[in-house]
Amino acid sequence: MLKDPVVDCTSSRQQLLALAGALPRLPRVDIYAFLEAAKEQADKLPEHIGRALDEFNVGGNQNGYLSLKGLPVEPDDELPPTPTTTPPPADRELLNMEAMLAIVGRRLGLHTAYDQGYGNRRAREVLHELYPTPDAHPLSGETSSTQLEYHSDLYHHALQPQYIILSCSRGDHEGKAATLVGSIRNALPLLSDEVIERLFERKFARPVGISHGDRIEDSSSLAYVKPLYGDRDDPFLGFDRSVLRADEQADKEALAELDSTLDSVAKAVRLGAGDLLIIDNLRVAHARTPFEARWDGKDRWLHRAYVRTAINGQLTGGERAGDVVEFIARR
Repeated sequence: MLKDPVVDCTSSRQQLLALAGALPRLPRVDIYAFLEAAKEQADKLPEHIGRALDEFNVGGNQNGYLSLKGLPVEPDDELPPTPTTTPPPADRELLNMEAMLAIVGRRLGLHTAYDQGYGNRRAREVLHELYPTPDAHPLSGETSSTQLEYHSDLYHHALQPQYIILSCSRGDHEGKAATLVGSIRNALPLLSDEVIERLFERKFARPVGISHGDRIEDSSSLAYVKPLYGDRDDPFLGFDRSVLRADEQADKEALAELDSTLDSVAKAVRLGAGDLLIIDNLRVAHARTPFEARWDGKDRWLHRAYVRTAINGQLTGGERAGDVVEFIARR
């Protein structure tokens, strides 16, 4: 199991720039061709970077994330303004941190777009962008003024991706925004036996017909999630305290204990320009602290992708990097 969650890539910037320069300049024109080219470059990564990615891909690590720092990024005055609308135009040229997102992701598996089950059209894009917007819902990744609470992405989807990859072209103005990563490997020893048993055995309803925790009664628009599943000694985690529905008091208490324990073991990762974060989405819940948005074209700007691997039935054969997966509720 990989021990050090941080890889310093500073000494390899020129080599990484050369890999980025070999990719198609308009990634969204043909996403399949772009990601196939990224796979070719992923095989040429500097040895210490490739080794760290391969080791993380085999067994993860205790903290549930891998951070690559010092990747090549454009000088801030050469970057476009932080976006205000999504998706990006098809003719926007490739940015360095988009190239890093693609190359690193292809070393790990297959970039995948998802129908999340509640009309989130942006998620059907393979390459996402995260930045603050003035009227964002408080549970949305586009919020800045409130904390984004602990959750596992797409945990209600039967083909939940193993990895979330975040790469940073522009950090927040004051360097306050932190991604909080709570690993079940760190939390499990702190949970009571009774809570562990309940979280393994109980299924909790998750509304999927609409987003952000709105309540619906149509059972066909519900997914059913076990917060802990798989190996009892090294379980997978599927969690969202803001959305999972619990009616019984014991269930509410179990979810609350899981939530507080994840918070107690969480590691804070602050992303600045040139940083990339890989989150083991099957073993952690993550959150994000508030930060100040100024709406001046220089706000925080992340790129995001979901990556599937062969673990836990995500792949059955014939899939390609760039595929869109229709919604399949976890039952």
